[in-house]
Amino acid sequence: MPQQTRRELFHGPTTTAPNVDLAWPFGKLEGLDSDDIRETAYEILFTACRSLPGFGGRNALTFYSSHDNGDGGHGPGSPGSPGKRGNNGAATMTPSKIKRSLGLKAMKKATHTRRVSVCAMEFSNGGGSTQSSPATHHHGRSASLSGFNPAGLSTSQPSKQKRAPSTPAEIMKQQMKVTEQSDSRLRKILTRTLVGQMGRRPETIILPLELIRHSKPTEFIDSHEYHLWQKRQLKLLELGLLSSIPSDKSNPLVTRLREIVRAGESNPIDTSKNSETIRTLCNTVASLACRGTNIAPTDMCHWADGYPFNIHIYISLLQAIFDSKDETLVLDEVDDLLELMKKTWSILGINKAIHNACFTWVLFQQYVVTNQAEPDLLSAAYTMLTEVEIDAKKPDKETTYVKLLSCVLVSVQNWVEMRLLHYHEYFNKGNVDEIENLLPMALFSAKLLNEDLKMMEVDKVLVDLNGDRVDSYIRSSVKNAFAKMLETENFKHRKENEGPNESLLHLAKETENLAAKERELFSPILKKWHSIAAGVAAVTLHLSYGAVLKQYLSETIVLNGEIVEVIERAAKLENFLVQMVVEDSVECDDGGKGIVREMVPYEVDSIILRLLRQWIDERTKKEKELVARIKETESWNPKSKSEPYAQSCMELTKSADQMVKDFFDIPIGITDEVVVDLAQGLEQIFQEYTTFVASCGSKQSYVPSLPPLTRCNRDSKFFKIWRMANPCSVGIHDMQHLIATEKHHSRPSTSRGTQRLYVRLNSLHYLIFHLHSIDKTLTLSPRVSATKPTQPTETHKHHSLLSSYFEHVNVAIQSACDHVSEVAAYRLVFLDSKAVFYESLYIGEVANSRIKPLIKVLKQNLTLLTAILVDRAQALAMKEVMKACFEAFLMVLLAGGHSRFFEISDQQMIEEDFESLKKVFCTCGEGLISEDVVQREAEPVEGVIALMGQTTEQLAEDLCALTCEMSGTEAIGSGQKLPIPPTIRWERGDPNTMLRVLCHRNDREANLFLKRSFQLAKRK
Repeated sequence: MPQQTRRELFHGPTTTAPNVDLAWPFGKLEGLDSDDIRETAYEILFTACRSLPGFGGRNALTFYSSHDNGDGGHGPGSPGSPGKRGNNGAATMTPSKIKRSLGLKAMKKATHTRRVSVCAMEFSNGGGSTQSSPATHHHGRSASLSGFNPAGLSTSQPSKQKRAPSTPAEIMKQQMKVTEQSDSRLRKILTRTLVGQMGRRPETIILPLELIRHSKPTEFIDSHEYHLWQKRQLKLLELGLLSSIPSDKSNPLVTRLREIVRAGESNPIDTSKNSETIRTLCNTVASLACRGTNIAPTDMCHWADGYPFNIHIYISLLQAIFDSKDETLVLDEVDDLLELMKKTWSILGINKAIHNACFTWVLFQQYVVTNQAEPDLLSAAYTMLTEVEIDAKKPDKETTYVKLLSCVLVSVQNWVEMRLLHYHEYFNKGNVDEIENLLPMALFSAKLLNEDLKMMEVDKVLVDLNGDRVDSYIRSSVKNAFAKMLETENFKHRKENEGPNESLLHLAKETENLAAKERELFSPILKKWHSIAAGVAAVTLHLSYGAVLKQYLSETIVLNGEIVEVIERAAKLENFLVQMVVEDSVECDDGGKGIVREMVPYEVDSIILRLLRQWIDERTKKEKELVARIKETESWNPKSKSEPYAQSCMELTKSADQMVKDFFDIPIGITDEVVVDLAQGLEQIFQEYTTFVASCGSKQSYVPSLPPLTRCNRDSKFFKIWRMANPCSVGIHDMQHLIATEKHHSRPSTSRGTQRLYVRLNSLHYLIFHLHSIDKTLTLSPRVSATKPTQPTETHKHHSLLSSYFEHVNVAIQSACDHVSEVAAYRLVFLDSKAVFYESLYIGEVANSRIKPLIKVLKQNLTLLTAILVDRAQALAMKEVMKACFEAFLMVLLAGGHSRFFEISDQQMIEEDFESLKKVFCTCGEGLISEDVVQREAEPVEGVIALMGQTTEQLAEDLCALTCEMSGTEAIGSGQKLPIPPTIRWERGDPNTMLRVLCHRNDREANLFLKRSFQLAKRK
């Protein structure tokens, strides 16, 4: 990873790690880089420890802090009592308690001696150098301080170079890469700042503000360096203050501070005593830091204790414990260094719990950035996690601490799990033992997040905590390793050049090798956490190879030798993996039954079954495409007189016959289970075609709408015209001809459209015949074995109860025949024959418009019907024509409109006409319709004809009684209007039927009754 990216991840000291993917969990400090943060951390440390040797003081290293919360800090990573020191503050070479408690080894003596010698030469006499620093040249004297005093500088002279142990202050200075110039300048500025305030507590000092106020441009190399330094201090004020106080964009103090910081980006701000800018900055910063207006010199100043600003600073301090020569080693003086860092707690808002979390992160981060070269660092981080667990279990945890710890744990866990979920990629024979250290880290981090912090919602982990995490690691890593094999150039080359068969054979061999590697290398370690680690890996490989095998076979339509070879090699691999599972499951409570159940066998029979079903699906798809073409081209013309069927029907049945023949030509065993699948595919095709044939409209589109109910009126405009046209008793036939001519209702007897409906009906019966033939072939074929499926589907269970493979589509075809017959009949009667039926029968007077012309035309139409339709379709079609004629006859009598009126004396003639109509259907077609059927359908019409023979008084009385009964009233008063009964079904006892008979009754009594009781209008 490039250095810039690494710094984006860590914001810490640079390392030599070439590839680091550990996410930095504390966010970014915009405008500050790692060097800025490190310099700031040293400035804070220096200020907090200014009274100690090496920082300008002479006192021994003692600690007091108002932020310690009474905790002595006796954990393995917590600052405790330092080792013994001499009078000059130098640490003696006593063993480190912290390193011992964390299991960290001591540094090599040669390395340690060399580092101490270098430190002694560089930082003798409180940090002075034997060579002049830039600051020494500039000021003409040593820049080191032996202590803070009103005079400012120490007058002690540099001592001779000698090998002496360095102080903790000197070690920190070296570790944090502080230059002599920077150290000297810091001492001078703090000397000027604290004149007369030597006892001032460090947490009451707003360090960046004091440094800006008391700095001098002459203390820097040039103005550019001074400007950069001042910009850093201003940025620290902004980030530190705004992270320490609640966010409030409307706060004028915040706005003012940001304006000053922005102004200082282009040019240095004036820091003279009379500067209005520095005065405003001081007031603004003081108000924000003390969170109020009543500012006392001893009040706590909150400028560096906000999250995550304080964590960035503290992490930078903690990173100083690692040896700069060998970054995998922790300095032996770590106890003293951590004791110094503890002095900053009050300024940074750190406590023991936060320190433990940060120290855990630093140890783990160092393990990562040093390429995991030192396992002791990982063990130390794990030991610190046990301390963190104690802190996390405490009640009333601060929100900031919970956020900090959860971010650290999520980052650690994600990094560890990335390796565990891909351990085949990250580990090999040389470093496989590292898994034994990483696994506890991952499991412990997950436990803390889930059980103690309840913070798994912070980041979705890759596995479910309620399941077995180690199980998930195994499955994921094995699956990823298998996927990587598929992406190798070798596999792709074989697939492109030798074909998919060879590539799949090679993949089976590689899968077997991967399983053996898993069993020998990783499973012995993982078995400590998972009793059947090798078994889980074997099951995962079995599933992965099965998916590739399934995809390969999905592209195959027919079986051949190459496919058989692939299937046999898959069976060999399966046996190897099953044996691996069995051997690994010997000690399981269930004998490995649970894990074995996850292995879906590579059964040859199931593969063949899958191939057969795929073949069926492909052929069914082609048949459906044929139906789609038929829908676009079919015109419903008969193929010939001898074959009065649609061309599409014959084409479809021929294609279906070929499909069945090809199916039985496949050279494998065929079970009745597959035959059911084939029949289902054919049934879908015929169902779709049947729906297409039946899509011919409905009978309602041909039935004329009912005219409004009116009273019969001899003075209507129709009668006047009729009288004018018949002054000398002109025959009604002439009148009918006149009406028909005027309304342009002359049409052929049986139209082309009706004949096409007959072709549809023939096609449906042709389909029924061929379906029976196919069903017989499927049932009686000797190729079909009578084996039952292991787990029959609902479809197979249902088929066993049926007598035919095509039971459902046969029902659909029969329903389609009923529908097409009905539509054809109503079209024939109400459209083709309306000129001689509904538009002319009984127009004017009944005696002059009898049914004889209609009978003649009807016989011609029925003769044509029997000539076109096949024998099996004639009876149903004839019956539907009869029903349509009877309905049309009723409409003539009850809904004939203004041109029809009847006398009681007409009843006998109408009865005779209807008998003639019935006779047509009883005699036509040599018994296609029995007399009983004709009589049953004729009963409603005969009932209406009987009503026409009743007197007006009787009809009116019966109508009133039925209407009152329907409306729920006992009697209707004189002059009270009756509700018009609804049209439901015309029959003798129906009140709506009686009302219509009265509406067509041509006498005075009916007219008056309708006017008085129903207030019906006269005919126009």
